[in-house]
Amino acid sequence: MSDALDPALAAFRDEVHAFLDDALTPELRALTARQAGVFSEGELCRRWHGILHARGWAAPAWPVEHGGPGWSPMQRFIFADECVKAGAPVLPAMGLQMCGPVLMRYGTPEQKAFFLPRMLSGEHYWCQGYSEPQSGSDLASLQIRAVRDGDDYVVTGSKLWTTHAHYANWMFLLVRTATDGKPQAGITFVLTPMDAPGITVQPIISISGEHEVNQVFFDEVRIPVANRVGEEHQGWTVAKALLEFERGGGAAASGLKAQLCTARAIAEAEGWWDDDSAFRRRWAELDVDLQALDVAERQTAAALMAGRRVGDTTASQLKLAVSTLLQRVTELTMGALGPYAAADQRAALGIGANEPPVGPAYALTPTAKFLNSRAATIYGGSQEIQHNILARILLGG
Repeated sequence: MSDALDPALAAFRDEVHAFLDDALTPELRALTARQAGVFSEGELCRRWHGILHARGWAAPAWPVEHGGPGWSPMQRFIFADECVKAGAPVLPAMGLQMCGPVLMRYGTPEQKAFFLPRMLSGEHYWCQGYSEPQSGSDLASLQIRAVRDGDDYVVTGSKLWTTHAHYANWMFLLVRTATDGKPQAGITFVLTPMDAPGITVQPIISISGEHEVNQVFFDEVRIPVANRVGEEHQGWTVAKALLEFERGGGAAASGLKAQLCTARAIAEAEGWWDDDSAFRRRWAELDVDLQALDVAERQTAAALMAGRRVGDTTASQLKLAVSTLLQRVTELTMGALGPYAAADQRAALGIGANEPPVGPAYALTPTAKFLNSRAATIYGGSQEIQHNILARILLGG
């Protein structure tokens, strides 16, 4: 598969490139360069979302009838690829990429009319309420209770590792509405505003020093039954569909290649690239592996373009590869820093930072990114879960 073989795709790529070159002002690029988390900070996300929305490109996967650009899978891949190469802010996936498509499939006409335009415009900033203190990879074991009381569910419990809950004004979450039968059979999918009485957001500061995740407590929070998506007790079906929207069309290889180039540039700037054959060998091995990942991602985009679904095998393989390669690349980049890797850069990270980096500018984010990436083999489905999925497929179970 090659963009050069299709003049229309090549022209589209040039259009995206020109837009990003103009829209990503020096200020936006500088703020993005201070980000070390999975997603950019909320203020930066809102600004970039507004710019994309004004162009009609905020929701690349949405159909035209819901305000999206109606792009093909290949166009979405090219757009994602160019954004990564340009160093654009990374928008959270919870609203546009995950909840939006679920509402298109399972939402009532009233829910679609209310939520989708506000999600598209950025008025609604979403977070995901899935994991709990005792329910992560084994999501079906979730315990947060929702008791029906007239036209409301009364919800009590907590959600954990809730990314950007401190920025969000809406959450989609799974609650337990029944305890008999299989665990999956008693789960319901609901939506709640984050300012509902009884909701408390408690920050969790990561090892890299960032406030990216939270624990969210629900103390008899009333959620209208009208905010239920799908049927009562059928939330597991909705949840599985939502997770499908995370698969395929990704362009992780470009971002990892950029980080790998940064690792080499740092080693050269520190003056020891030519003297460390072990480092060069690790760099070359990663370069080869990233070329393979790039091919796999492009093949996935081509398959989607041809109307084929991304199956569990491909999705799990890509998740395993991306998570592992992210950890390897960030480890190598941090290692290239030498003693600067031990510096505490937390006061220099993020939009509100008021301190210069310790050492050269390139020393600012690598250690934080390395520490942040330790969670990559856990979130979005742990490595163990992905291996189990592949084992069941291969063994026919």
